[in-house]
Amino acid sequence: MPSNLEEYRGVAVFIEQSRGKIAVVAFELLGEGRKLADKLGVPLAGILLGDNVHSLAAEVIQYGADAVYLIADHRLKNYTTAAYLAASLDICQKYKPEILLLGATTMGRDLGGALATKLGTGLTADCTGLDIEEGTRNLKQTRPAFGGNILATIMTKRHRPQMATVRPRVMVALPPDARRTDKIIEEKMPACDLPARVLDFVCQIKTDAPLEDAEVIVAGGKGMGGAKNFALLKELADLLGGVVGGSRKAADAGWVPVSAQVGQTGKTVRPKIYFACGISGAIQHLVGMQTSDVIVAINTDREAPIFRLATYSIVGDLFAVLPIFISQFKERLK
Repeated sequence: MPSNLEEYRGVAVFIEQSRGKIAVVAFELLGEGRKLADKLGVPLAGILLGDNVHSLAAEVIQYGADAVYLIADHRLKNYTTAAYLAASLDICQKYKPEILLLGATTMGRDLGGALATKLGTGLTADCTGLDIEEGTRNLKQTRPAFGGNILATIMTKRHRPQMATVRPRVMVALPPDARRTDKIIEEKMPACDLPARVLDFVCQIKTDAPLEDAEVIVAGGKGMGGAKNFALLKELADLLGGVVGGSRKAADAGWVPVSAQVGQTGKTVRPKIYFACGISGAIQHLVGMQTSDVIVAINTDREAPIFRLATYSIVGDLFAVLPIFISQFKERLK
């Protein structure tokens, strides 16, 4: 084992932001990072990159960080791999965190892979659990493997930093504490070649809330029998101000768009209420919705795995049950 592992101390979280707004996953990772830092007895830092982002540093502190490593530069206004890689690499090489967490988003996945390569360390993607191994400082990184059929725990014992990406809605953010005070450590943008630059940014506005942000999700699986039957789920979702989701089998069959798929190869969600209609509950699906506050499962198979996770289990024909739900909610929501 390399002798220089002792040089690395502290937990760092990459603070993903876009056009002056911090991504929800960054707050969630600060909450998880706070737990890890406290177990190790080390500080928690946020790595904040962008242009004119000084005002965001206070939020990072309020959500659990002890310090913020900040680089503000016009070249960081829009995300590009080269610019963000140069800036984050400079910070990691200077401050040497033993753990570095990023969101498993488009930005986090792109940056995480490039950064791990430059640092010569490992990266565990799409983690669903993080902990510290007793008796060592090794990060236990748990993620689904083999198509979601098992949970594997991975450790980076010989290299630092220990890097992991975590999907949005997997971890829980701490409530903000306005009493926490700023400790901002500002660095300069390092010299680097930027082979590409962003000319324009076009934002596509969606009428429905993103699946991972929805408070109510009505999801269907193979038991729905066909795309036309998802109209029943849409009626219930609209009634409750929610959105429609689906299992992998439903997405593979084309009954729901891929963007609506819940599970290991789809979205990870944490709604207040999750309706699982005709979904048996394969582990690939369960890892994507198991942290929902309330789970209502409807299935004709009383042995379906989804029932072991459900808050309320209904053994029955969903085409008989859902119309009753819709009728009752319409009556109560008048």
